[in-house]
Amino acid sequence: MNRKTLVLTAAAGLLTPTLAACGSTSGGAAGSGVIVVGTTDRFEAADYAPAPFDPAYAYDAGAWNVLRQTVQTLMHTPRGGGQPVPEAASDCRFTDTGNESYRCTLRSGLKFASGEPLTAKDVKFSIDRVLAIKDENGPSSLLSTLDTVEVKSADTVVFHLKTPDATFPYKLSTPAAGIVSEKNYDAKKLREGFAVDGSGPYTMKAEVKDNHLVRAVFSKNPNYKGDLKLQNDKVELRTFDDSAAMGKALTAGSVHMVSRTLSPAQITEFAAKPPKGVKLVPLPGLEIRYIGFNTDAPAVKDKAVRQALAAAVDRNAVIDKVYGKSAQPLYSLVPSSVPGHVNSFFNKYGEANTAKAADLLKAAGIKTPVKLTLNYTKDHYGDGTATEFETLKNQLNSTQLFDVTVQGSDWSDFRPAQKKGDYAAYGLGWFPDYPDADNFLAPFLEQDNFLGTPYANAAVRAKLIPESRRAVDRNVAVPAITEMQDIVAEDVPVLPLWQGKQYVAARDGITGVEWSVNAISDLQLWELGRGVSG
Repeated sequence: MNRKTLVLTAAAGLLTPTLAACGSTSGGAAGSGVIVVGTTDRFEAADYAPAPFDPAYAYDAGAWNVLRQTVQTLMHTPRGGGQPVPEAASDCRFTDTGNESYRCTLRSGLKFASGEPLTAKDVKFSIDRVLAIKDENGPSSLLSTLDTVEVKSADTVVFHLKTPDATFPYKLSTPAAGIVSEKNYDAKKLREGFAVDGSGPYTMKAEVKDNHLVRAVFSKNPNYKGDLKLQNDKVELRTFDDSAAMGKALTAGSVHMVSRTLSPAQITEFAAKPPKGVKLVPLPGLEIRYIGFNTDAPAVKDKAVRQALAAAVDRNAVIDKVYGKSAQPLYSLVPSSVPGHVNSFFNKYGEANTAKAADLLKAAGIKTPVKLTLNYTKDHYGDGTATEFETLKNQLNSTQLFDVTVQGSDWSDFRPAQKKGDYAAYGLGWFPDYPDADNFLAPFLEQDNFLGTPYANAAVRAKLIPESRRAVDRNVAVPAITEMQDIVAEDVPVLPLWQGKQYVAARDGITGVEWSVNAISDLQLWELGRGVSG
């Protein structure tokens, strides 16, 4: 996730979709039939992933999209983007000038889907549980600034932070802060399997085959009380082995909408000549792809090797060959559409500069060609990944500075091996947890980071991340955010490659499509309805 300096007043513009819905909202009504949504996300319950939908374990875009339908959070990102607003809460705010105490009051009459009352004690239990379990694959690092959770009354909870953190409201809008009941979840153990219970807009029934989820049926939760307005009574999420099979189901009409993951070829085809009754809707997106490095591995331990790779890689060639209109070059961990972004890698290395790469290696006394294996996952990010890494291999080898091989693995093998440090270099994607530059930097640079990388920069951890989080006005955080991006370009613990653009394809008569996926790739099934085709 598997995924972030924001000017909050600009976020609405950043997150607003660029095209109208496939269908007019007139005539739309909840309960007019099951809406089927296709996905190529795969959900498996196995030894390496025993609890796909436990909020203490789940930390990828696909699993979070299930949790966002079923498990309620105190805050949520509003329909058009911007600052988080109350969801299970009726009010949340900092109560001190230092941004270290955050108080939330719950909505009146909250209940879990089972009918049990939901109180502030459940909020404390849920968040304490994530921190207590602290699963190595889970999202506990998102709550790293939290010290204690205090229950003030049945409907009031106060979060005491270790350090100022103006981004904390965003973190309370993520499934890492999802509210669950101790009747269904153990305080110290994961809930294995596909069951999920909460107080969100839907309940979920899973259909499983060979330990894989094949479909999830979301039914309107009659006990739901929150900020979301449901436009349907039931939605089915159906999984497909690949984008080709998913596309055929859409064309045939057995699926009404698809998003994750349309292939680059499908996007090109649907844009030029869509199937009858199908429209392609472009949406803002903040997904990024990058190469990560185990900076202790002999092949890339010398910074000059990583810098030379940064100088030699040709992002435009990768995009032209593989992704076309679905991607754009990225020269920082922070996407270009997030305020605070700077083109730090372009400023330092330029574009595909072989001579600069050679000079960097020569100055460091490194013999060429440098042998390196680039590892990637074959089944997690869509159909273009294998071609992308073949393209990277060919362009790097053509410089005669590198001797690169590529190795693809299934996600079930790839992610554990990457976390253990088995790979010197590996390809990953990031779908942001929340739309602030902090979430494109801290997860890669702070202690207990998402990558499990040995790389550590004292100035970033001790000064710049805390400094950036003090600023409620995110413009004030820009200098610290900029400096961190420049440090990443200098040290290259991570090499950003491209930023994705999102597309949704849907059949005529399905309304709310333009709101169904937001810029941080949250699936918002409650927005979908049926109406008159447009």
